[in-house]
Amino acid sequence: MSRNFLTKPTRTIAGLLTGLLFAILAIPLAATTAPESRGRGFGPAYDAAHETTLNGTIQEVVTKHVIGSPAGMHLLVAGPQGVVDTHVGSFLSKATKESLQVGTSVQIIGATVTLRGKEYFLARQLTVDGRTVTVRSKHGLLVREHTPRATRSPSAGNTEQKSQAALNGGAR
Repeated sequence: MSRNFLTKPTRTIAGLLTGLLFAILAIPLAATTAPESRGRGFGPAYDAAHETTLNGTIQEVVTKHVIGSPAGMHLLVAGPQGVVDTHVGSFLSKATKESLQVGTSVQIIGATVTLRGKEYFLARQLTVDGRTVTVRSKHGLLVREHTPRATRSPSAGNTEQKSQAALNGGAR
């Protein structure tokens, strides 16, 4: 009797473990692959084939992130289509940011995307005050705006070092 008592739980456990093993192996076989991303692993996908030009006037500059929207600066632009939420990203230069004021006319080339049920216009190129700025690459990746750096002559650096040495009581 004790022999029968010990073999039943062993067979039951072995059967459960075998069933669990088959279940683990069957799940990956039935799983489907995720759809292929369009160039990046994050953020809304940019569709260059559907680019349009938006001409309008800035109604509001939004710098504070709203949950559910693309991160970075947004412009609410009033145009013929109504007010459009335009995403310009986080990489604009200080000078460009300062030129984006309420009431300023802008021309923006970009594409519309729907994210969590709301439409956003992703800017690829922004023209403000006669100056054109590239916001995204042709593939939709945000790019840092390049601004010319101030040039310093070699003698200017030496003057700074000499005056600092003078303040410290001379060269030592």
